[in-house]
Amino acid sequence: MAELTFHPAHPPLAVRSMEARIIGFDATWLRVRWKLLGVGKLVVPAFAGKGRADGLWQTTCFELFLKAGEGTAYAEINLSPSERWNVYDFAARREGMSERPMPREPDCAMRLGTDMAIFDAAIPVSGLPDAPWRCGFTAVLEEQGGQKSYWALAHANDAPDFHDPACFLEKVAAPSGA
Repeated sequence: MAELTFHPAHPPLAVRSMEARIIGFDATWLRVRWKLLGVGKLVVPAFAGKGRADGLWQTTCFELFLKAGEGTAYAEINLSPSERWNVYDFAARREGMSERPMPREPDCAMRLGTDMAIFDAAIPVSGLPDAPWRCGFTAVLEEQGGQKSYWALAHANDAPDFHDPACFLEKVAAPSGA
């Protein structure tokens, strides 16, 4: 699992650690898992049912950034414990944003214990850029009192910026046989 760190300007209240990893990748599904420790004060959005939604990052939201090839284009995947989601394409860093067509909705599930939470997502591969990718695992966590922390593989600026190419640290090969 890749360890995510919170942005130092936005520390969490109780969350102690977060890890993320790809748990499965084949011609049909990309499966991703985020594991959190210290979730006693975590705000979890209420179930809203599947469907696209904007602004998911305004509360607890798990995100994945995928960059294929050497160009500037990348995709951003937003996944909420509410089961709402969205996928965007960008032509360059924070430029040319558009909703990416998806053949079906991602499947998301959050398992929440007293100290640990697991968030799993299955994303249809046919709606994603062709692998191989450089990817960035990220998350926005809201805790009680509206306290938000911003988690990523790396933070390169004074303010959180998940769109910074310096955050796309993980290399992911195309699945064999795809």
